[in-house]
Amino acid sequence: MPDKKDYYEVLGLARDSSEKDIKGAYRKLAMKYHPDRSEEAGAEEKFKEISEAYAVLSDPEKRQKYDQFGHAGINSQYSQEDLFRGVNFEDLLRGFGFGGGGPRGGGESIFDMFFGGGGRSRGPARGRDLRYDINITLEQAASGLESTIEVPRTENCGTCRGSGAKPGTSPSVCGNCHGSGQITRAQNTPFGQMVTASPCPKCGGKGQIITNPCGDCGGSGRIRKTRKINIKIPAGVEDGQHLKLRGQGDAGAQGAESGDLYVVINVMPHPKFQRIESDLLLERGISFTEAALGAEVEVPTLTGRAKMKVPAGTQTGTIFRLRGKGMPRLQGMGSGDLHVKVNIKTPSALTDRQRQLLEELAAEFGEKRGSKSSEKEKSILNKIVDEVKSAVQ
Repeated sequence: MPDKKDYYEVLGLARDSSEKDIKGAYRKLAMKYHPDRSEEAGAEEKFKEISEAYAVLSDPEKRQKYDQFGHAGINSQYSQEDLFRGVNFEDLLRGFGFGGGGPRGGGESIFDMFFGGGGRSRGPARGRDLRYDINITLEQAASGLESTIEVPRTENCGTCRGSGAKPGTSPSVCGNCHGSGQITRAQNTPFGQMVTASPCPKCGGKGQIITNPCGDCGGSGRIRKTRKINIKIPAGVEDGQHLKLRGQGDAGAQGAESGDLYVVINVMPHPKFQRIESDLLLERGISFTEAALGAEVEVPTLTGRAKMKVPAGTQTGTIFRLRGKGMPRLQGMGSGDLHVKVNIKTPSALTDRQRQLLEELAAEFGEKRGSKSSEKEKSILNKIVDEVKSAVQ
């Protein structure tokens, strides 16, 4: 093909990129341009372009020929079918909820996107993967959770057992494709014979024809149901992580493998705690006398309350750490810490007696410098006195 872009440029890679780099670049671009996800104009053509680049660069032999001779080394050695043969795009993309990897929910493979059937017999289509989002609290994320979710999905029809035919009858083999579901055509080219395949127009690629369809499923072999599924969310799960339940997605056609169900965990924001991986951050107000003289205060945790010592002379904004009071680590290796940031609370109103005492205290620090109080205590108390005075003026 003329005007083809450099494969490395298409994937945004350097020529010495590793196999891991190539795979990562393809997956990132596939997320952006896959026709199931993207609404951009020309997304499908862009997706084909990056898929072709990956098919060549992920194969050591094809990549070596491309590096040595460029596109000429590929075009002279491989047909379009050969470029993609052996590349399992479905496994690469399955975790993104694209089903079998094809566009617009059709269950077709990337091979089908290029060749309308791709030169290989796929058999009945695998069921689509499904996604289910569940919201949980931070406390539930810390303790773990067992729950029952209701998932709408397609299942094999119980009446015809997935065959699509009315009970007592059976589908007949398509006489046009002889049960293969595909029509193959051979074409001679300057590089040899090219064989292409396309879905059989008579049976729609199924290989069978149903003359007496099942009344419950209309001949599709599948029906729509809402199924209750038990899930177990482990303690320490983070926002955005998911559970993969194999075979709990949509049923496959004609008894083919079912898709998977991905349960995505959304941990809701907490009114008190901010999570940083396995640690928690909490802000706790203390009085200016507690800050100046020291105190033992209680702080909330996810499992109750804990005591924390505040030493004399504590400054506002100081952060204390309570070990093991954070989130449990998902791998089961202990828990994170709770970090408590203290903020000194200044009274918003004072009685005449309180004002008099603070003024006496200010005078005491200003005039009697030989007192037993430490310089640190004097500093914090002077600061507090100034704050209180300004707050009540």
